[in-house]
Parts: sequence; structure tokens; C-alpha cells
Amino acid sequence: MTYDTTGSVVRYDVALDAIIDSSETAEIIAEGFEWNEGPLWVESEQMLLFSDVPTNTIYKWTAEKGSEVYLKPSGDTGDEPNRRKEPGSNGLLLDKAGNLVLCQHGNRQVARMDAPLQQPQATFETLADKYDGKRLSSPNDAVYNKAGELFFTDPPYGLPTQGDDDPEKEIPFNGVYKVKQNGEIILLTDQISKPNGIAFFPDEQKLLIGNSDPNAADWYILDLADTVVTPKLFYSATNEREGLKGLPDGLKIDSKGIVYASGPGGIWIFDSTSKVLGKIALDDAASNVALSTDEKTLYITNSGKVLRIKLK
Repeated sequence: MTYDTTGSVVRYDVALDAIIDSSETAEIIAEGFEWNEGPLWVESEQMLLFSDVPTNTIYKWTAEKGSEVYLKPSGDTGDEPNRRKEPGSNGLLLDKAGNLVLCQHGNRQVARMDAPLQQPQATFETLADKYDGKRLSSPNDAVYNKAGELFFTDPPYGLPTQGDDDPEKEIPFNGVYKVKQNGEIILLTDQISKPNGIAFFPDEQKLLIGNSDPNAADWYILDLADTVVTPKLFYSATNEREGLKGLPDGLKIDSKGIVYASGPGGIWIFDSTSKVLGKIALDDAASNVALSTDEKTLYITNSGKVLRIKLK
């Protein structure tokens, strides 16, 4: 099947040549969504899952059938999902046992789907919904380490007004959290204004966090080996936003430490030292990315579209 294409690769450093061909363009493999997020490649099923947050729906895409509804409702199982602009699931991931784990805006929790991947149902087991006795705002994105500990971000975008002054917001900051294997929830930092995308570097000692704040469009490192976890600036795009759509949002890091991060103007490609190697330039805002298991394909949620581009 042939697809329309979009975007272009912009090369800033010769090291990009080992990652992606400068002549590549992104295929539009699905479109017609409101605001899609949280792409997840599921190797066992040869499918891409992604959230359409405003419609409270998860879709699946396969090469054979294209996009189909996978799960609805996905993030708000209450009686009034329409009172929120973004009630659905956002970040999606698999736990060590291969179960689907969802960041749920409407239900204000990180949850595990209590059903097999092949027979999805809107029944969920809560993994994290409170910190210090107060409800989370709207968990956005998450990642596991190899030990099975869960790390997630909690900005306010799933609340009715999507703001820090929302009357339903119970926690006065936007935190980055760790869920221990015994279920205990630990605050890692409250010092990032709008924490969003989250991923580990290969050593699993450092987390990279995207900050979707127009006034601090930055990426931060959290070094978990530090006695006190303090955000350290990885890269600031605050002064590189003019005329470009999008903010630091979702991101992934491959097995070599190469970062693929949605940001102003498309997908930014960094090495582990924060050098910008290049970009996949896109006209519309990109929200997140997913890598195939062999790391030869990058999937991009791009406003109402889903893109696919070849890597080396």
C-alpha cells in the first residue's frame, strides 16, 4: 500500500547520517483524529496503539486493516466525560507481563487494563491515583524500568480547564513520580512546570523529561543517583519556537541513547550529550513518538495524523 507523505529531514550534524537518511519523508499511515497521543508499538500483535484524547478512544493500526477502534472509553469511565476537553487516555505502555498500562486523564490515574491485549475491555486496575492523600491531576506519560518500577508525569491537561488554577486540582504542583513495586508512590520532583514526556537513558540512572510550557520549552534530566533529585537542563528550545507549532511533549530514547523528542517544528533528534543532530520537520504539532522493536521505524502522532518514517 502506498501512502501520502509529509515532512522532511533536516541534518545539523554528520552523526545524523547513521540514524536516518536525509532524503526520507514520513508516510501518513492514518488520519482523521482530533488530537492523538501515546503511540505504542506492540510487537506480539504487529499493531500500533495510540490514544485520541478528546474522543476518549484508543485506536489500533495494522498494515493489513489500517486504523480501527481498539478501546472506548479509554481514559474517562465516568458519567460526564464531555465536560473535559481531553478525557481520554494519553501515554500507553506495556508492563513486564505484557499488559496494557494507560495514563488516564479523566479517571486521573495510571491504570492497567484488566483484559488481554487481543480482547480489550474498559475495565481497569488502579496503579496510581493519589499522592499524599490527594488526587493526581491527569497522568500524562509513563515508563517502566527493568525492575518493574513505574515512573510518570502529572500535568493538568486532563482537568476541565486544563490549568493550574482548575478548582478540581488537588495537588498544588505538577509532579514527576515513581511507583515502587509495593505500590508506594514517591515524588521525584515538583520543580518542572509542565512535565510531560518521560523516558530513560539506557543506564536507567537518568530520566529525560519534556516540559510543555511555552515559557520554558525545555527538556530536563533527572539523575536518580543523586541524593536529592534536581532537574538539570538538557536543552532549551524556548527561544527557538517562533513560527513553529508544538512544544516539548512525548519522547523516546533508543538503545544507543539517541533521543527522539517532539518539540517546536517537529521531532528533534539529540545524542545523549544534548547535541541536536537533526530534526524531522513537520507543519503540524507532533505530540509523541514510538519506536518499533528493531528500532528501524519511528511512529509519530502528529495532531490528527499518524506518521511512519524509516530509520537506519
